[in-house]
Amino acid sequence: MDNKVVFNALGKIIILLAFTMLVPLLVALYYREPLEPFIVSILVTLFAGLFLTHIKSSVEWQQKEALAIVALAWLAAAIFGGIPFLFEGVSFLDAVFETMSGFTSTGSTILVDIESYSRSLLFWRSFTQWLGGMGIIVLFIAILPKLGVAGRQLFRAEAPGPTEDKLKPRIKDTAKILWALYVLISAFEVVALMLAGMSLYDALTHTFAGMACGGFSPYGAGIEAFGSPLIEFILTFFMFAAGANFALYYRAIKIDKNLLFKDEEFRVYTYILLGFSGLLTLVLYKDMEFSLFNSFRYAIFQITSIMTATGFASTDFNLWKDSAKILVFAVMFIGGCAGSTGGGMKVVRFMLMLKYARRELFKFIHPRLVKPIRFNNKAVPDDVLQSILSFVVIYISVFIFSAVLLTLLGVDMISSATASIATLGNIGPGFNVVGPMANFEMLPPLGKIVLINNMWVGRLEVYTVLVLFTSDFWHS
Repeated sequence: MDNKVVFNALGKIIILLAFTMLVPLLVALYYREPLEPFIVSILVTLFAGLFLTHIKSSVEWQQKEALAIVALAWLAAAIFGGIPFLFEGVSFLDAVFETMSGFTSTGSTILVDIESYSRSLLFWRSFTQWLGGMGIIVLFIAILPKLGVAGRQLFRAEAPGPTEDKLKPRIKDTAKILWALYVLISAFEVVALMLAGMSLYDALTHTFAGMACGGFSPYGAGIEAFGSPLIEFILTFFMFAAGANFALYYRAIKIDKNLLFKDEEFRVYTYILLGFSGLLTLVLYKDMEFSLFNSFRYAIFQITSIMTATGFASTDFNLWKDSAKILVFAVMFIGGCAGSTGGGMKVVRFMLMLKYARRELFKFIHPRLVKPIRFNNKAVPDDVLQSILSFVVIYISVFIFSAVLLTLLGVDMISSATASIATLGNIGPGFNVVGPMANFEMLPPLGKIVLINNMWVGRLEVYTVLVLFTSDFWHS
């Protein structure tokens, strides 16, 4: 692997990150807050990027370089993006935790008294989620000209889902389309939230978090702070939209509006979400004695929020009975659709795993059976199925390892398990000490490092990060 290629590309991405910090700088200027945190952050980030871009190489990118660039770019974003937090008394480790949570659109927070921080810092905190939601690398590809084959390798390394979803022959055009849709839907959400009573600041920060399936809020009580069913239903709609495949939206607009409902994954995604929401409504009504309206209101919001890995909370579901919490916990493992901003393992992987299990069951009865697994009326190649099975095994292994390690560090079992899946699935809140109205600040330093790694691994779908820790990657 050519390290010079990696450093040069990484430098360009870091320079792009520096320019994104101009946005919270303008917010600080508007609210007459100290400008120093963002000016220093921009200069440090910019000089670091310029230094790396001076490392030149004539070698063309290969798959190894692309994987390293993508993985290290997200790590660099968390480190440099955390600089503004240092000016408000946040430790370096906690700053990296918060910005890794931001860029990976996880939403787990270490901030204790959120309202005590400056509005510009909280704006940046939410803005990192919006930037990371569609993808730092996808934005990089859309802006930087003439990447060609290298851009395709980067896109494939970052894209969520078992396969690459290409819209145009040129990957740069695909990146532009995805970001254009993302911006357009975000604009609709801002307007809708303002019409529902939010200020522009609140509408922007919650749109950044909602469209990215992130979950950060500038209020400690989250969405519960507004106490508005209308705002909750608007956010539910846009969280649902963000959890679906953006490439599918484009095809539905350009080719056939019915494609959305013809898509197998989108239909199953909708059925799962509505099914769990219905079950939770009944449980809340029966076991928690909420009114039928509030049971439905809380159920549809929390199931959508957790399944899409957004992590918003309209109520403290940590106080619910186990019969309700088990339904919330179950959807933590599912996630949104491939090609969405949602986290988790993705609906398509669950579908294909179940189809694979069903085929193997029939082959046990009929050993000579030859039956291809089909998705959207197309046969799924065996290498894709093998990749999915491998992904699930590694994903569950990382979940178990981090949960056990947290328990050994003195965190209770429920908190450890839910903190592990909440960060690996880029969901945000868990149960007990990491519940929706709590935070991750009380975890030991090593525990925070483990969860930072979980967020990083989960956002880049396991392989892109874990391959860096293998000796063959660097020496073969």
